[in-house]
Amino acid sequence: MKQIEPGLFAQNHNNSSRDYSQEYCWGKNQFNSSFPASLVAYMSYKEVKPVYLCTDKDNNVIHKYISGTDLFKIDPLAENAFYNFEASFPAYDKFYTGEREKIDLVMLNTAIENVTPLIGLEIKLTALPDSTTKNFAEDKYSCEIVVRPPTINFIACSICNSFKTIDEKEKLRVMLNTVPRINHWEEPEEVLPHYDKILDAVLTVSSYLNKKQTPLIVQPIWKTKGGKSVLADDCLDVFVWSNLAVIQMCNRSDSSSNRRITRPMRTIIWIYLMLLEYTGVYGQFDYRRIVRLHSYNIANDKAYALSGTQTYEFLQCAELEHPRISKYDIKNIILGGGQNLLSPERRFDAVLVNSPDLFEQ
Repeated sequence: MKQIEPGLFAQNHNNSSRDYSQEYCWGKNQFNSSFPASLVAYMSYKEVKPVYLCTDKDNNVIHKYISGTDLFKIDPLAENAFYNFEASFPAYDKFYTGEREKIDLVMLNTAIENVTPLIGLEIKLTALPDSTTKNFAEDKYSCEIVVRPPTINFIACSICNSFKTIDEKEKLRVMLNTVPRINHWEEPEEVLPHYDKILDAVLTVSSYLNKKQTPLIVQPIWKTKGGKSVLADDCLDVFVWSNLAVIQMCNRSDSSSNRRITRPMRTIIWIYLMLLEYTGVYGQFDYRRIVRLHSYNIANDKAYALSGTQTYEFLQCAELEHPRISKYDIKNIILGGGQNLLSPERRFDAVLVNSPDLFEQ
C-alpha cells in the first residue's frame, strides 16, 4: 500500500505553491493560510457554504452564504485550480505605485492560456472565544481580528477596480469632492473637524458599489472549550468579509472620537485619500506614502484591531455559536501525518499552563 505524503485536502505539489512534503511549509506563517484554504475546499466537498458578511444599500452588514466556488472563482476541487500563496495580485497592482504588496492567497485557473489570476484573498485564522469573551456564555463567544495596512491598500484597489473608465473615475471624484478643502492632511487638528464628511463620502461610494462588492477577508474560526487549549467538538467554520463589509468594521459607535483620530477613523481617512489620489491625473495612489505621512501619532504596525466583544455584533449567528465542521474532520483535512511536521511557537506561558505538576504542593 502506497504511503500518503504529508499534505492538505485538495492541495498537492501540482496545484499549490507550497510543497507539503517539506517541513518548512508547515511553519506557523504558512499553516495559518494553507490550512484555511483546504478547510474551504473541504467545506465545499461537504456542501457546507461559508457565512458571507456583505453590505446592503444602506451599508448595513448582513449575512448571506457563499459557495467555495463563488469565493475562489473556481471549484476548489477542480484539477485546474491552483493555490498560489503570498503572491501579488496583478488585477490590483496597476492602481498603486511603489513596491508590490503580496496577498495571502491568489487563486489561479491553469486551464486558461497565460494562467489567469482569479481573486486575491486575505486570510485571518482566529480563535473562538478570544480573551475578552472566554468568560461569557457560549452564545456570546466571539473572535478578535487584526487588520494591517496592506489590507487597506487592497480595499482601495478593489474599489478602484470598479471605477476604471474616464466617466467612472469622474463619478468617483464627484462622490469624494463633498469634503471641504483640507490643506494639511497630516495635521490631526485640520482633519478632525471634517471627519464626518470624509466618512460620509466613503460610505456614499460603498453604497454606490453595493451590487459590485467582492470577497476580501477569509476568517476561519477554531473553537475551544472556553479559554482552554482543548478543541470543542463543534470546532471549525469559515466567515468571509466582503471589501465593503471590512469598511464597516471602522464605522462603529465606539470607533469615533471628537477629540482625537482613532485607528478606525484613520483607516477611513487612508481609504479616502487613496481613492482621491486615484482620481487624479496619474490614475494611481501612493499607498505607502499615504500610510507613512498620515499616522496621526499612532503606530502603523496595524490599521486597527477589534476584540471579540466588538466583532460579536458582526459575526453573531448560529454558525458562530456552533461551528459546522467537527474536530473529528481535521484528520480529513490534514493528511499523511502532516500534523507531525507542525512547529508551534514555544511560548513560556503555554509551557506553564501545560505543566500543572510544577505547582503541586
